[in-house]
Parts: sequence; structure tokens; C-alpha cells
Amino acid sequence: MPLFHINGGDKAYRIAPSHFSLERQLQRIVEANLLEMFGVQFIASEFVIRGEQPGRIDTLGLDLDGAPTIIEYKRDQNENVINQGLYYMNWLLDHRGDFVVAAREALAGGIEINWGNPRLMIIAESYAKWDTHAVKLMGEAIELWTYTLYGDDLLYLELVYGQQRSFQLPPEDKEGKAEAHYTIDYHLAKRAKNVQELYQAIREGIFALEREEGDIIETPNKLYIAYRHGRNFCEVEVQARAVKLHIDIPYERLEDPRGMARDVSDIGHWGTGATNVKIDSIEQVEYALGLIEQAYRLTM
Repeated sequence: MPLFHINGGDKAYRIAPSHFSLERQLQRIVEANLLEMFGVQFIASEFVIRGEQPGRIDTLGLDLDGAPTIIEYKRDQNENVINQGLYYMNWLLDHRGDFVVAAREALAGGIEINWGNPRLMIIAESYAKWDTHAVKLMGEAIELWTYTLYGDDLLYLELVYGQQRSFQLPPEDKEGKAEAHYTIDYHLAKRAKNVQELYQAIREGIFALEREEGDIIETPNKLYIAYRHGRNFCEVEVQARAVKLHIDIPYERLEDPRGMARDVSDIGHWGTGATNVKIDSIEQVEYALGLIEQAYRLTM
């Protein structure tokens, strides 16, 4: 993708793509900016795993929805990092205690982990055409990202493909307590028909924002349903009589001529977005989707 710099007047100058002198530079930049780039809290770099096939997870984190996150960096076309990442993900789900210990050591305060929706992210300059095809056939929870460095101070990230997969995990404790498993049906259960229709209209509108398949990833959690493109841009809370939207855009940056939004940045609330909008009629949906789109565009 060509990038141009406009330096006064109408003259545009093309900025040529460049490369990191060392691939480790990309990893350091991503790890230092995980929260801003992907809504992920940093836990560890080069996390050592042991077992039949020992290895090192490039970057380990916990996203703001409580999902364990693995990031691997593909350094050349021939590297089979997708299968490697899947091995690390399976290892992590089988060794949840190791992740909990690392997360508690790295992150201050209590943590809540959503084991049903882990994230595996691969970041590379490019992919072979069969990589994305293989990921689609696998049906695994993998996000494929490309990056381009322009000059020495501009980094462009693009989601090539991503999809969510929910994992039904075996019990972890000795009492055989089942892992919680959240779905869309879980959030719609026992809700009035008009509220279900409100949510479905909002959901369809959110996915209509996609530029291509897999652009937006949907993750049902305990308290809300999150929608992300790299990082969250909206969370939907299905209530008894209405649908509450938590939009990930600063209140002061939102264009809201009807004044429907509310700033809750200093108030306790669900979701990662600090701007709330409550919808209780189908006539409000189109306008609300315009507010959501503003947050979505911030992630592009």
C-alpha cells in the first residue's frame, strides 16, 4: 500500500517502505505498545515452555477481555510459524496453571481469565497464498497480521484474516467444576423478543462494517459480547429491556449530534469502552451504528 506525506500545499511525496535491520526490533516495538495496538496487557517475552517439544513463545499477554494471548512473529516465507503457534496454544490450554502464575506475577491486581476464547496472533511482512487458505480450512482461532515499515518512524499494521473459535475445556480443579462457556445464546436467553431483535439488528450492522471476511471478530464473554478489529471497538451488553453499547472511543472525540452517548470514564462499568449508549427501540439502531463505526475506524 503506497503511503504519501503532504508537506504543505498540494504536493504529496511517496514514503518508500523500509525494513527493520533486526526482526527483534519489531517484537520490541509491539511488546512496548501491546495495549495501544491490540488491547493486550504484556506478560512475558520469550516465555519458555517445557515438555516433549520445548520452545519459547515470542510474546505472551492477556487481553482486556481476559483472553490469554500468544503472538508469534514470522521472520521469513519458509518458516512454519502457524503450526508452531498452534502447538504453543494447545500447550497453554493444557498448562493453564503456568499461565496464571505468569499473569499474576506480571499484572498488578486481580485477573480474570477467559479460557474459552484464547487468541493466537501471527505478525509477518507477508504470507504465502496458501497460508490464509490453510487457516480458513483449519477453523482455528488465528489472527494473521501484516506489517509495513515506512521510513524509520511509521509502522502500518493490517489484519489479513481472523476468526474466533470458542474452546470447550475440561475441568481444571479436583472437584470437577466445569469451565464456564459463553455464547450468543447465553446472552439472549430469557430476554424479550424485542430485545433479541434489537441485538440482532446491531450485530448485523456491526458485521456490515467489515471490509472483508474475518475483519471483525466477535467474542461472547460473561458480561458482554465484544467486537474487535485488532483491539475492541465495541462491547454489547444485552439487558432485560434494552441493549447497552460500550463504545471504545473517548467521549470528547465522538460525533454525537443527538446527545445519546454518556461519558462513563470515571464510573464503574462493564466493557472496555468508556462511552455508553443505551438502545431501547429499533429506530435508534441506525444512528447507534454510526457511533460504533467511528470507534471501528480508529482501529483501521
